Amino acid sequence: MLAVSALVEGRDRAEVAALFRVSVRAVDNWWARWQAGGRDALLSRPRGRRAGEHQVLSEAEQAAVRQAVLDHTPDDLGLSGQLWTRGLIAELIFKLYRVRFTEPGVGKYLKRWGLTFQRPDKRAVEQDPEAVRIWREETWPAIRARAKAENGEVLFADQVGIRSDQVTGRTWGAKGQTPVVHRAGNRFSVNAMSAISTKGRMHFMVFTESFDSKVMCRFLDRLVGHFDRKVHLVVDRHSAHRSKTVRTWIADHKDQVELHFLPSYSPEMNPDELVNADLKRSLPHTHRARNQTELAAETRRFFHRRQRQPHIVRGYFGGRHVHYVIDE
Repeated sequence: MLAVSALVEGRDRAEVAALFRVSVRAVDNWWARWQAGGRDALLSRPRGRRAGEHQVLSEAEQAAVRQAVLDHTPDDLGLSGQLWTRGLIAELIFKLYRVRFTEPGVGKYLKRWGLTFQRPDKRAVEQDPEAVRIWREETWPAIRARAKAENGEVLFADQVGIRSDQVTGRTWGAKGQTPVVHRAGNRFSVNAMSAISTKGRMHFMVFTESFDSKVMCRFLDRLVGHFDRKVHLVVDRHSAHRSKTVRTWIADHKDQVELHFLPSYSPEMNPDELVNADLKRSLPHTHRARNQTELAAETRRFFHRRQRQPHIVRGYFGGRHVHYVIDE
């Protein structure tokens, strides 16, 4: 376009060619294109084959392979392993259509299909997809509607264990030389129970004994003391939550609290699991607890800090698998 502008201004073809360091023939071609089609004729056009042209697999065959990768594991289709690789996808294509692909060739198809290499989420094989669907589409909306009608409070709760020998986070070090983190030689642990609401409220209890029905009742007793209305508490199916002792306690306080149980083997549906992950990431990196008392104090500091940060507590409900809680 600059060369054509120079010609329009009256400059000589050879002068323009020398100025832009191209041949006179190139300048003549640009001038001819401009005269035939104006500015649009000078715009660059993609070179080579059009996208999708001369592909080995038809559009229908590509769609079938793509859907097979999304819906199944290699084991499901008679191959080995639980995770797809380019090599395994090449084996699948050969098995279906008797066409051999290199791994780079498979990679081009994967890019065209909008698939990327990702770390998969883990799911228990015992999880019942139908139970999960019923919880999301029927049970949870009914709980939310009841709590709203009763002017009640809904909280999600879970328990977590923190060990002294757990190393959290990362640090810098020389390449090939793993940094060393010093910790106490004796092992100890503490446990915590927490409950969060979509309003940004957080309640917790730190304890040193094992989690059982008595601890659960103590947590419930402390929890209901913070509310003047009924609490709907959503928990997993831990044996302590369903124990006879807890059932008896709930029966004696049915006007104050009601338990609701998530589907079995579905921890990803509990927003409070994100609190547990946050706790383990956020434990101080500069100071390691030397005894159980210090570890319990560090854990309490984390929960007190989060209680003063309701925006972070509300943020737990924005996770990909728990967003259903706030979806109307």
